[in-house]
Amino acid sequence: MKVLNLQCPQSHGFEGWFASEDDFQDQLARGLVECPLCGDGAVTKMPSAPRLNLGASGPAKTAAPKQEVMATPNAQLQAAWLQMVQKVMANTEDVGERFAEEARKIHYGESEERGIRGQASKEETESLLEEGIAVLPLPIPKGLKGPLQ
Repeated sequence: MKVLNLQCPQSHGFEGWFASEDDFQDQLARGLVECPLCGDGAVTKMPSAPRLNLGASGPAKTAAPKQEVMATPNAQLQAAWLQMVQKVMANTEDVGERFAEEARKIHYGESEERGIRGQASKEETESLLEEGIAVLPLPIPKGLKGPLQ
């Protein structure tokens, strides 16, 4: 199994597991590899150091001081963003293409007040904002839209 550090043009970093380098290249060429955050298929391989498992065999050595390794803030932000998206999805109703219509009904008291999510065009979003209806665009990764396996 080959574990690769991958990145999309928006600098979202993620891991991909492949049977071989050829398997990665084949899947990439067929458009099967995409960023789990934004869905962009223009994925590139990032440099990574190999992991060598030397085990505990051999004479005991004095341990060298460990270097502290910090995750990049970008990875922390990505994790926080994914958690926030998951929380929004768990606590809202997906109304799909009816988003603008349902947001208006809720705003004007024609429908019960609740958290909703769905799709709206740029024009619909601007119109909702002009009417004083608070909306927030939230891109949801494809992997979170369906059941996880």
